Amino acid sequence: MAITQRSVVFATPWFELLAKTVDQDSNPFYSLSLNDYICMTALTESGDILLVRQYRPAVERVTLEIPAGMVDPGESPETAARRELIEETGYEAHTMELLGSLCPDTGRLSNTMWCFFAKGVKPVRQHSPEAGLEVERVPASQLASLIEKGAFDHALHVACIMMASIKHGASLFGARS
Repeated sequence: MAITQRSVVFATPWFELLAKTVDQDSNPFYSLSLNDYICMTALTESGDILLVRQYRPAVERVTLEIPAGMVDPGESPETAARRELIEETGYEAHTMELLGSLCPDTGRLSNTMWCFFAKGVKPVRQHSPEAGLEVERVPASQLASLIEKGAFDHALHVACIMMASIKHGASLFGARS
């Protein structure tokens, strides 16, 4: 199969809606083209994971997430991760490890999500998080329970946490029975 025709149906500063025709079907397939984004599992020196509470209009509620954001044009994923960590939490990372990249939704999105692990993050002097965000420090050993209870339910962020757990061992988040 191959794309035989591609056109922008609608465009915003945040995304473009594309119509694509596949050689074996005359009906267009629609997908969204948007910037890549990053997310990170950020661990403090004392073993807490940094989480962010914010209102999300798409789901019409306050969510609990890991720090994340869009990669700006011309910016590397690591630079975006470092910037977003400071902007969203007021913390910085000495090291930012790329865990890998994922396709957020192969059925509708054409972008990539870059997953990072930041260990030993520290607060930046005289820096506050973005307006509308509430930073929470959660003991790493409690994160699995938040996911299990549905209090932390952002699927892509759960995937990043899982990647950190696979790479750094289950002991990263505490033993579970």
